[in-house]
Formats: sequence, structure tokens, C-alpha cells
Amino acid sequence: MATRQNSTNGKPKSPRIQVVLPEFICEQLTNLAENESRTVSNMAKVLIQEGIKNYLEREANSPVSEKAINTNHFRDSLERSSIKRLKGAPQRIRYTEKSDNK
Repeated sequence: MATRQNSTNGKPKSPRIQVVLPEFICEQLTNLAENESRTVSNMAKVLIQEGIKNYLEREANSPVSEKAINTNHFRDSLERSSIKRLKGAPQRIRYTEKSDNK
């Protein structure tokens, strides 16, 4: 969960998160930040914003979600399966009372 701190004047700061990156991704992030004259933190923010935007656009353009695909697949497999009827009339379940024999 993101943590929120207060600044010295009492106003809340932007939420903070902590991310652990592999060394090579951290180096790539640092290089990108240097190329665009940004801080590493700001570059990470920009890339996260772009990633979220792209993800939401891809989901919006997707004709059906992954969950709907799984549901449709399950429904189709049920509809393709053969109908099996029970043999004979249903039987009654008979409950017997416990005897109090001690």
C-alpha cells in the first residue's frame, strides 16, 4: 500500500511506493532518465503512467475480457458434453434414528 507523509507545512505529500528492481532494469531506467534530463523517480512515474494508459486502452479495445473468455470456454465445453440421464427412478434416502442403547 502506498504511504502518505505530511510535509513540514502540514500538507499531505503525494503517495510513495517502494519498488525492488533487478539491476539491469534499474540501469535502463537511469539511462532513460539521463537521456530525458529527468530524475530516476520522475522517469519511473512517467513510464508507469504510460504503461497504465496502454494497459487500459488495450483492455478497452479487447472484444472480451479474459474472464469472459474462460466463462465462454467453460460453457461451450458443457454444451458439447453429452447428456447423461439417471437410470431408474430416484431413490428415497431413509434416515434411521439413533438408538439410545448404552
